[in-house]
Amino acid sequence: MDETEIPPPPWRRSMAGRPSRAARTPLSRDEIIRAGLRIVAAEGIDAVSMRRLAAEFDTGPSSLYAHVANKDELLQLMFDEICGEVPIPEIDPERWQEQMKQIARDAYRVMTRYGDIARAALATIPVGPKALRVSEAMLAMMVAGGLDPATAGWALDRLFLYITADAYEGAIFEARFKSAEEVQAYWEEFGEQLATYYESLPEDRFPNLRAHARSLIGGGREERFEFGLDMLIDGLARHRR
Repeated sequence: MDETEIPPPPWRRSMAGRPSRAARTPLSRDEIIRAGLRIVAAEGIDAVSMRRLAAEFDTGPSSLYAHVANKDELLQLMFDEICGEVPIPEIDPERWQEQMKQIARDAYRVMTRYGDIARAALATIPVGPKALRVSEAMLAMMVAGGLDPATAGWALDRLFLYITADAYEGAIFEARFKSAEEVQAYWEEFGEQLATYYESLPEDRFPNLRAHARSLIGGGREERFEFGLDMLIDGLARHRR
């Protein structure tokens, strides 16, 4: 079954059965999705609206509704589109853990290239064909590596939440600054302030926060992401059959 043959989920509003409305300009769904991704990468997800997108094509919002039902569907389509950028290796059962980690890294980096697009995947389950492709690969890797399907299914859910939530939190933070240099400068200054604050806490009430303040603030975003990835995926090994 190719991507065009994948059925839509039953809870999603369908364009079928609705009166067709011809676009005033020769738009396509792919063009609308790409324009939405350009906006979210430059300005964030809140800048994406049907009116704003229509302006990109010098048309009215009604022209877009001939291709997408509403903004929520558009965001899901946009998220699915970036999932297509995640490379999928040929599955090797002997390397399932490292392959899982690499897919997670690649998915994380793809999401961070598009501002806070990860928000579109929170509190929902992406079921577009390109997202399903990633889910299918990760599930297959875990099953091939010796996990029972139920454990693999729950692990897929937890891993996906970890990746998207971390990417989204980072995007929220970085949106405050104009460059990576400003982000680095902020963390250096704030990290020192936070460590100093912990070290000033009453020792009788907070002995560990005070004694280990420097350990608490150590490591950058990538290092902490890798640490969490190791915890999650290496921990799965004990569930192998």
